Amino acid sequence: VFLLLDTAAIPVGAELRGTTALAWRGLAPGSRKDHGCFSVPAKNSQAIVLCESAIDALSCHALHPGYLCLSTSGTRPDPAWLPALIAQGVPIYCGFDADPTGEAMAQRMRERHPAIRRFRPSAKDWNDLLRQITH
Repeated sequence: VFLLLDTAAIPVGAELRGTTALAWRGLAPGSRKDHGCFSVPAKNSQAIVLCESAIDALSCHALHPGYLCLSTSGTRPDPAWLPALIAQGVPIYCGFDADPTGEAMAQRMRERHPAIRRFRPSAKDWNDLLRQITH
């Protein structure tokens, strides 16, 4: 269970991920992913990386501890909280999966928000890359 928090650190939902042999994922009932996100903070953050899921945000942060890593709770090119994040002036990267859906949504995000740059994992996603490196 990965809590989605708003800017006041109040829970607005949760991403769910199965940890057994039966893979499953989703959002807790009543989750409002446009009101907040899951994040992995970094001290003296150099940049922000937007990931598709909480697992990917954790994995990306493990690989790049200087980055604040956030989950968009799915491939979404324009979460409601993104403009406020962009206004902070910190470099933002779209770290969506290196698959057709991730590439298409990253392109749409960059079209809507030209300041956001692409940061592609060298595996299918950040979690796969972390697992490759650690095994």
